[in-house]
Amino acid sequence: MTQEQIIALLQDMSLEEKIGQMVQMIASLYDAKEQGIITGPMMENMKVTDAHLQMAGSSLLLYGAEKLSRIQKSYMEKQPHHIPQLFMYDVIHGMKTIFPIPLAQGASFDPQLSEQCAQVAAEEAAASGLHVAFTPMVDLARDARWGRVMESTGEDPYLNGVFAEAMVRGLQGDDMSKPGRVCACVKHFAGYGGAIAGRDYNTVEVSENSFRNDYLPAYEKGIRAGAGMVMTSFNTVGGIPATTNQWLMQKVLREEMGFDGVLISDFAAIYETIAHGTSEDATDAAYQAMLAGVDIDMMTECYRIHLQELVEQGRIEEQTIDESVLRILTLKNKLGLFEDPYRSASPEKEKQVQLTPQHRALARRAAAESFVLLKNDNNILPLDTEWKIAFIGPYTDSKCLISTWAISGDVQDCVTIKEAAERVFAAETTRYVQGSPMMPEGYTFEGFNQAGNILPEERSQEEQSAMLREAVAAAGQADIIVMPIGEYYLQSGEATSRADITIPASQMELFEAVSAVNQNVVVVLFSGRPLAIREICAKAKAVLAVWLPGTEGGNAIVDVLTGKVNPSGKLPMSFPYCVGQLPVYYNHLATGRPNHPDKKERYLSKYLDIPNEPLYPFGYGLSYTSFEISPVSLSADHLTRECGLQASVTVKNAGGAPGSEVIQLYIRDLTASVARPVRELKGFQKMELQPGESRQISFEVTEEMLRFVRGDGSFGSEPGKFRLWIGNSSETENCAEFVLLS
Repeated sequence: MTQEQIIALLQDMSLEEKIGQMVQMIASLYDAKEQGIITGPMMENMKVTDAHLQMAGSSLLLYGAEKLSRIQKSYMEKQPHHIPQLFMYDVIHGMKTIFPIPLAQGASFDPQLSEQCAQVAAEEAAASGLHVAFTPMVDLARDARWGRVMESTGEDPYLNGVFAEAMVRGLQGDDMSKPGRVCACVKHFAGYGGAIAGRDYNTVEVSENSFRNDYLPAYEKGIRAGAGMVMTSFNTVGGIPATTNQWLMQKVLREEMGFDGVLISDFAAIYETIAHGTSEDATDAAYQAMLAGVDIDMMTECYRIHLQELVEQGRIEEQTIDESVLRILTLKNKLGLFEDPYRSASPEKEKQVQLTPQHRALARRAAAESFVLLKNDNNILPLDTEWKIAFIGPYTDSKCLISTWAISGDVQDCVTIKEAAERVFAAETTRYVQGSPMMPEGYTFEGFNQAGNILPEERSQEEQSAMLREAVAAAGQADIIVMPIGEYYLQSGEATSRADITIPASQMELFEAVSAVNQNVVVVLFSGRPLAIREICAKAKAVLAVWLPGTEGGNAIVDVLTGKVNPSGKLPMSFPYCVGQLPVYYNHLATGRPNHPDKKERYLSKYLDIPNEPLYPFGYGLSYTSFEISPVSLSADHLTRECGLQASVTVKNAGGAPGSEVIQLYIRDLTASVARPVRELKGFQKMELQPGESRQISFEVTEEMLRFVRGDGSFGSEPGKFRLWIGNSSETENCAEFVLLS
């Protein structure tokens, strides 16, 4: 349809019909046979009639070409203008082929690879009848206690922004109406990752300067990349819930960032402003959300019941309703729904495109490139397949390698470590032992009893003792112990905040017992977040962080353990020395009394009992080979607004194996109108080198890279001296200085 036709359609719609377009329902309400997953709290005593359902412009949390085509057909027959519905789903890191969690994808430092993963996810989702994927989540994540860090790409604004752009491109392409494409939804706007104490849904308190310099840039990158939808966040911003925050949504999102797409609330977020204490009742909540410009109310009755009376009372102008509905209809048109309400989805197409060998191969590659080698004493890795090896740990033969947000995935499609290892390691010299239950006795997962979630198996004390004895015996007979351990997959995701981010006690007991009889322990660490693993790192010879690796996790792990793939991942979030450091991140501001390890003074910004530095910093990751990086060379000692400079190093593979290294560029503004971070990531390049090979790598440094929100609130750079680092982690000291001229 042309835009003129869309406007004519809008003008012919009744007020009731328009409001219906602004309402989102759970798709399972359209078919009593379907038991869809619920990802939020249902309102008490919420009344939904057939009339409401036939007007609702979108639905969520159901997929499947046959199901959604049936619902679409029935809906359009009853809808007054036969307008098709939008079907939305949480396609976070894959549809049926599940890729590594987004945090792990950030560890790859390869946004092009994530773009390919998003494109596959879009292809599989579109074949299932879906139109919108609630991804990417670009919330800045600095506190590992927050369970949703697994859904972010980490603690750095620049890295998050680059991945946001890539994921939007992968989902939408250059035309979201094309086959195999879906609309991307940038979330959660804004500041959701700053929840105090890492407690989900908690208040966020940051200065406007930090909000603009640190939190907002990644959202803007995704929006500038063309994302068709943005989702509001649950938290407050400046004391006002984001969902009803006019300054945030109208001024920042619409005016400053230029977003003209659809703004949708998160699950029940409009109604929850009553609990925040900023809305008197559901009518007031609907009124405030409309003033903020929220186009779609996800799963409450605020818009459905109260918008019409607000218009009739003259509190909301119908023109305001029209603006929202026009954005919704425009999105449906961009998706091609008026020409093809079913978008050629079919059960046959689903079978053809989902979990194909090509998609599995991409998932295997993406997983392997996301792994971060944290420790490798005496080059114990890669493993020699001729050694006597015992795989000991509850993840040895577990298929729970996806996250709680892979809600369309099936763990039965996952390849376990044991399944992969049996194809590589000799049966006569390899043992596989569970060793301990995944979780200690009595541990409960409240609210996780939905379809698809696998609760950990309970074991009696006698069974646990027998498992431990078997593990110790196997450890004593092996040359090398590989221990696949870590937090259970249900321990991370939405509503999984944890104050204790160590691995479960039952697994820690196993680790202590095994390492007491065999010191050659290689830990394969599973997690959806950085963990506090100081005790493990003190005793293990090697630690490989594999996150929640997805469908092909087992194959990818064995690929890396055996050296078929050389690990190249870098940490997208710092691993804390202990939980008391949190939030901990590399790009913090300087203080007036910065700590210095060589100074033994009292009155410095430091802890008495632990170091300031994390156990492993942002950007850190080892390889099976070694790299030498030359001193930084600058093409000039100054730059101007019109003319930049080149910063270069020569990188050499000084080891004996081919490998990839991520070369990272950091910059610090040494004197500014506001305190600036001690260093900020401004660029990175991933390069593969053969043994002995050298290559020069250069970064273009421009004035634009030096801009920030200044002391007077304006955005721009300031003349003065800057320090620049190029290395392979955020702790590199390989630096040079330059001056920005006025």
